[in-house]
Amino acid sequence: MGRWVRAAVVLALAGAVPAWSSTARAGQLPDDINPESRNRLPPIDRTDLDAERRAAYDAAVASPDGAPTGAAALRLHGSGTLLRWEAPLGRRLIELTILTAARELDQPFEWALHEIEAIAVGLEDEIIDVVRHRKPFTTLPPREATIVEVGRELLGTRALGADTYARALRLLGKTNLVDVIDTLARYAMVGAELTGFNQQMPTGWRQSLPLPFTHPDDIHPDSRSRLPLRSAETTSTATVLYGRLLSPSGLGPNAIRTYGAGQATLEARVGRRVMQLAILVTARAHESQYVWTVNEPLARAAGLEPDLIDVVRHGQPLAGIDENDAAVIAFGREMFGDHTVSAETYARAERAFGVQDLVDIVRLMGEHAADAIVLQGFDQQLPEGVGPLLPLP
Repeated sequence: MGRWVRAAVVLALAGAVPAWSSTARAGQLPDDINPESRNRLPPIDRTDLDAERRAAYDAAVASPDGAPTGAAALRLHGSGTLLRWEAPLGRRLIELTILTAARELDQPFEWALHEIEAIAVGLEDEIIDVVRHRKPFTTLPPREATIVEVGRELLGTRALGADTYARALRLLGKTNLVDVIDTLARYAMVGAELTGFNQQMPTGWRQSLPLPFTHPDDIHPDSRSRLPLRSAETTSTATVLYGRLLSPSGLGPNAIRTYGAGQATLEARVGRRVMQLAILVTARAHESQYVWTVNEPLARAAGLEPDLIDVVRHGQPLAGIDENDAAVIAFGREMFGDHTVSAETYARAERAFGVQDLVDIVRLMGEHAADAIVLQGFDQQLPEGVGPLLPLP
């Protein structure tokens, strides 16, 4: 049992589990949940893994946290390949998966680049149009339809119903379904970074998504984002597909990340308390019972005040809250809830943390958003004996 699980169990046994957890305490699991793994997949069998994933499994077992758990364990059921380029499902269906993520997250930059790639690898215009305009997917071939259905349901409702999951498992198989859900999750992480820093199309590119909002006009004309363009030597992010330049240097998620100092030093710079606040905001926005419940004890241990935790838990107003805390909460609520961050909210967060730390905080939130999506795709239940700490419908 990992350290965070032990902390959650201690909290539950100490009587800190609220009244809404009574059903979970009864120990009843949904019909499609494996009682050992407590999700829709069986426990990991090391002998089923290739050499690289066995190494990851062994490293996890040797760590203080023990065997792989949570999203890390679920990902081990996938192909273990570079999903964008080498997944057994093939480039055409992977690009369909990425486009579905971009559309559900209203992410125009991500859509624009991957629409070009999708066309290049043979995805039909008619299918792209179904995704772009959220048309019924019933006209699509079965595998294409189920990918769009899984993406819309998982990213749109923060859950994946048992019937949809069973249909996708039957049509795609376990490995491909894990790859699809993992791809949706990874591009949700990328989408958060692009949205947070308002990455727009390169000059002259057409914005082809029908978005429900107008992006704030607070971008630099050269980088086309909220971050000024750096020299080509430090932002070599161009992608080439069949000889065509896709992402001009200095634009996109890789360029955004160069402004950060990395996750390894984030705690030393902003403190564990701020990091745990960012994680709880992400869990609340994604209605992720698992991410919230295993992190609330860590947040309390890091010094996050119970009243502030309740503000996040219940979506309460931010009046009277410390300015830095309010900046994190407002940023996450808009980025994940509205799929756009206002100029005022961005400026508030930049004042609070500076560009470097804000880039890494957004990356942290994106990583936990990705984990939440994987966990919800396979309906990961809490560890046995641990009651939920997040009130959900």
